[in-house]
Amino acid sequence: MCIADHLCINENIQELIESVMKKIILSAIVCAAFAFSATAQDKPAKPAPALAAQPGNMAAFKWVETTHDFGKIPQGKPVTFEYKFTNVGKTPLVISQAQAGCGCTTPDYSKEPVAPGKTGSVKATFNAAAVGVFNKSVTVTANVEGGSTYLILKGEVSAPDATH
Repeated sequence: MCIADHLCINENIQELIESVMKKIILSAIVCAAFAFSATAQDKPAKPAPALAAQPGNMAAFKWVETTHDFGKIPQGKPVTFEYKFTNVGKTPLVISQAQAGCGCTTPDYSKEPVAPGKTGSVKATFNAAAVGVFNKSVTVTANVEGGSTYLILKGEVSAPDATH
C-alpha cells in the first residue's frame, strides 16, 4: 500500500463522515420543524363554560334530612327510607353514584338530571339481618360543590320475639 492510497482512503472516510453528519443535522432540523408546526396547529382546549366553573353557579342539594333514625326494627325485616332533596343550584343536578358503606344497605337514586328548583330522591334499604345498634352511610356523588354528600341511616335491630 502506498502513501497515496492511504491518503485517498482517509479522504474517503472524511467525506463519508461529513456526509453522515450533514444528514443527521438535516434530519434534526426537519424533525424540529414538524414538531413546531404540529404544535402551532393544535387548537387550544375550550375552557369550561364560566357558568359551570363558578361554585355559586353549580347544582346544589337542599336535603329535607340527611340522617334518619329508624328506631327499633325487627330482625329480618328490611326497612327503606327515601331521602328527598331540592336542587337549589343554577344548573341541572346529576347524581353519578350512590354507594353504601356496606353490603347490608342498598341505595337507589334519581337517574335523570334534576332541574333547578325541582326535587329528586335517594332511597336506602337496610336489610336488618344482624341484631344490635346500626349506623350506616350512603355516599351520594353528584355535580355539586364538594362532589359528595353523606346520608346516614341508624337504629337498632331487635331479635324476633321468642313467643311468636
